[in-house]
Amino acid sequence: MANMMDYLDWRGDLSFAADGFNEVDNLLLSQLVYVDFEGIVPPPGSGTDIRLDEASARFWEKNSEEEILAHVSMTKSAPFVMKKMAESVRFRDARLSGYINDISDEEQSQFSVVSVRLSDGSLFVAFSGTDNTIVGWHENFNMGYLTTTPGQRKAVAYLEQAAARETAPIRVGGHSKGGNLSVYAAVNCEPAVQEKLVEIYSNDGPGFRAQVVASDAYQRVMPRIRTILPESSIVGMLLEHQENYEVVQSSESGIQQHDAMSWEVLGRSFCYVDAVAAQSVLLDETVKTWLGQLDMDQRQQIVDTVFSMLEEANIRTVDDFYHSRWKKIQELMKAKSELAPETQKLFSQALKLLWKTGNEMVRRNVRHAVQEHRGMGRSEI
Repeated sequence: MANMMDYLDWRGDLSFAADGFNEVDNLLLSQLVYVDFEGIVPPPGSGTDIRLDEASARFWEKNSEEEILAHVSMTKSAPFVMKKMAESVRFRDARLSGYINDISDEEQSQFSVVSVRLSDGSLFVAFSGTDNTIVGWHENFNMGYLTTTPGQRKAVAYLEQAAARETAPIRVGGHSKGGNLSVYAAVNCEPAVQEKLVEIYSNDGPGFRAQVVASDAYQRVMPRIRTILPESSIVGMLLEHQENYEVVQSSESGIQQHDAMSWEVLGRSFCYVDAVAAQSVLLDETVKTWLGQLDMDQRQQIVDTVFSMLEEANIRTVDDFYHSRWKKIQELMKAKSELAPETQKLFSQALKLLWKTGNEMVRRNVRHAVQEHRGMGRSEI
């Protein structure tokens, strides 16, 4: 089936004046921010920008296809998406500005964003999801117990600065954690900025803690939030959503559906299905039930334990782990053995609780399916 690269073949020759902004454009721009634009796209406050086709040319002068393809991350396709966008009438003269790529071990934060001025005058603020760094994944897990993360606070400040003197329509979007940052920034920015927002896109982005989605601020913005999930969503089903979500068909299975390149496209729209897959619902219920049995301090201890083990084993990126897996697993086991006894006990108890919760959820779903089947049998007699 076709994906967003095929969309560029079909409609890349149409300007935004000829065919207005659509949901697939959102996904393309949400992938664009995964490109390392350091030294290419000007930072905030510089007062300058760069055309997409020029930014692409400069990127490929510094990088080779072989280097990019050697990475493990799902986002390694982003530079190739950019290259094709830069060759299209639709995107080549888009102007990029305000690029930030801020990775802080101290804050446990990975924050990346770029602003894109489209040819119709509108502005798209694209927040990046988790990159290849372990610190970026640490921040994702911190969402399970923190009220706000450093990345979320930075997203609010960035959006307010970008929109300060803006008169054109503004869209905000991102993939994975970038979707979460987009919604959080839209919900928590100043009312004057909120009035300028026409759409907020969360592409398989995790939700929020229950009190956030129940807040008045969230409710005000909710009609403009578009949450798009793949059929077997895992990341996007995490935490709480209150807005309706749309489910897109994917050419992959399981966690690989998180890869936006697998999302199926027809014309200017995604190919949708009626609901997320049963296994995604089961996993979502399992994780939420498990977390509900742990208090915030326990959640923090578990997350800190896992990532301290990774740090002790000198695992800084996903590639580090992948390219020397057995060695790294040995180092992780050694790091675990050096934890304080009470921390080891909590960690083991949490894993056992997760296993028990998962088994209980599976049995419950099997019982439910059997009861439904028996009920259908009686009704047919």
